[in-house]
Amino acid sequence: MTMALPTSPGKGRGRPLKKLHWLVEPYLYLSPAIILIALVMLVPLVVGISYAFQSISLLNPFETGWVGFANFEKLWADRLFWKALTNTFWWTLGSLFFQFFLGLGLALLLNRPFAGRGLVQALVFLPWAVPAFLSGLNWAWLFNPIIGPIPHWLAAIGIMDEPQNILANPKMALWGPIVANIWFGIPFFAITLLAALQSIPRDLYEAASIDGASVWQSFTKITVPFLAPTIAITVMLRTIWIANFADLIYIMTGGGPANSTHIISSYIFTTAFRRLDFAYASTLAIALLVLLLAYAMLILQMRKHLVKGI
Repeated sequence: MTMALPTSPGKGRGRPLKKLHWLVEPYLYLSPAIILIALVMLVPLVVGISYAFQSISLLNPFETGWVGFANFEKLWADRLFWKALTNTFWWTLGSLFFQFFLGLGLALLLNRPFAGRGLVQALVFLPWAVPAFLSGLNWAWLFNPIIGPIPHWLAAIGIMDEPQNILANPKMALWGPIVANIWFGIPFFAITLLAALQSIPRDLYEAASIDGASVWQSFTKITVPFLAPTIAITVMLRTIWIANFADLIYIMTGGGPANSTHIISSYIFTTAFRRLDFAYASTLAIALLVLLLAYAMLILQMRKHLVKGI
């Protein structure tokens, strides 16, 4: 006959407390970082979103208060917003297209061994290291027909009838900042894609060569599939950065002439710090945020399918 040993009264009750301790303990260690992120990011975000439902203009300090969706109704009827949205599309697409393909070409060249490759890599990275203000100022000078060569080159090859500053032409002005942004952003794709290329096993190319695969077949069947996840995430990040990057536009054209080069981010800056209408600027920012979030979700879903397919 066996007898059950008595258990201490507090032993059973201590197990749930011990489990709770293990669940809570990691968050206690993370709490300083969580609180800091909440204070630095979440609180300003919530305050900024709340501004979109208010009337907050320093030029009319006595006409403040909650206005509901009035700012969004104003946004829908704002022709300058739709013009800025169209410019944002062309600004982002034009910059991204050339940045990506030129950066990919540079990465493929730098992936091959040759004398002085380290020096060339440093020179390729140079535009990314130049401050945006200095970059925009230099390109504005280059497009000036008095002191810059670009208008004279364009006239010499027949694109222009005579040298003129395209930054003063409402139909062509946006291409000036786009060209400057292409030059500025190529190193990002060149460096990131070069790192991804160097992580591809060399054995795969050797096996493909033994099987008689051409250079194009090796590129499409090996290089592109391995680069696809990196391409997806870099294109997503660069798209968001370009859409929010109004420095070159503000430096080179200031949104002009006649508001022809405004993108949404430059329009936000002008509305907030020139017109001092922080409520409508917050409304514009929310519109841009929603568009970029939708785009990011689409790209991340595409990347998920690409990763599964490799």
